[in-house]
Amino acid sequence: MEATANHTQIVTGWAGKDSSGKVTPHVFKRRENGPEDVTIKVQFCGMCHTDLHYLKNDWGITMYPIVPGHEITGIITKVGLNVTNFKVGDRVGVGCIYASCLNCEFCEASEENYCDQVQFTYNGIFWDGSITYGGYSEMLVANNRYVVRIPESLPLDAAAPLLCAGITVYSPMKHHNMFQAGKKLGVVGLGGLGHVAVKFGKAFGLHVTVISTSPNKEKEAKERLNVDGFIVSTDPKQMQAASRSLDYIIDTVSAKHSLGPILELLKVNGKMVLVGAPDKPVDLPSFPLIFGKRTVSGSMTGGIKETQEMLDVCAKHNIKSDIEIVTPEYINDALARLARNDVRYRFVIDIASKSKL
Repeated sequence: MEATANHTQIVTGWAGKDSSGKVTPHVFKRRENGPEDVTIKVQFCGMCHTDLHYLKNDWGITMYPIVPGHEITGIITKVGLNVTNFKVGDRVGVGCIYASCLNCEFCEASEENYCDQVQFTYNGIFWDGSITYGGYSEMLVANNRYVVRIPESLPLDAAAPLLCAGITVYSPMKHHNMFQAGKKLGVVGLGGLGHVAVKFGKAFGLHVTVISTSPNKEKEAKERLNVDGFIVSTDPKQMQAASRSLDYIIDTVSAKHSLGPILELLKVNGKMVLVGAPDKPVDLPSFPLIFGKRTVSGSMTGGIKETQEMLDVCAKHNIKSDIEIVTPEYINDALARLARNDVRYRFVIDIASKSKL
């Protein structure tokens, strides 16, 4: 196929071949490093809930074989002739976005995530017509426009999930002006996204409450993450006691649920942002919206410029993901544990460990 004539670099990775949700070793080809590209030796890759959705074809759009992974950190090994902002040896990251049209209002404003031709780091179609393969692999070639620098004070392993989980909560918090000390933030779901939202809230001086279906998470939320409040969403008394108490809510839950009871926790004029992606529609009753003049919106990752800003904020406030590092051989076990939320709070694959063996 002409579109992939320059795809000559043989790479080892881990791919899903069917909807079983499992990966196996996979050898494939990546393009040569072009004039605008950088080549990255992948060191670490976070495991996002989205990886699970794609591997299982939950959304009906998976192109097999699929190499997941969009929380990628590593070291640049080659730079193209026209690349001036990176050099060999730089510590960098690639998140969810791999390509966009570069000409629309969103690309021009560095909101590439909302370009209607945006292509993702895996299961996308690149400019040359090839299917994109993600960070569950030893090496990646990326256009420098979509690469960010990892600040020196952030370790590459704990920084990896920030490239998806971090920007996914940072972007709406910034957009809705939530970074106001003393305001009250609710975080629904204490997983990969939720725990980072808590950390941003605490760093900016907000009063942070976790809303969870799991009573057993209260101790860890308070002791490990220093949250100010904890509400068990299945306990009607706790929910009633917290009625109209929150200014903002970030809902990170990726399973189908009703927004009605959660909306009641917002003050009048309160704002809720959905950042999880349930595969079935959530329930949104009208009364809690109308009677509280509340707003529900969505948000998807963030642009490249904002992702760099988020990383710099994380470096300044020493915000890192809480991670459990796994070797490539353990990916399938980690995926199974991720499906039942058995991780505190993000698995990160030590891709480079394979080359150390």
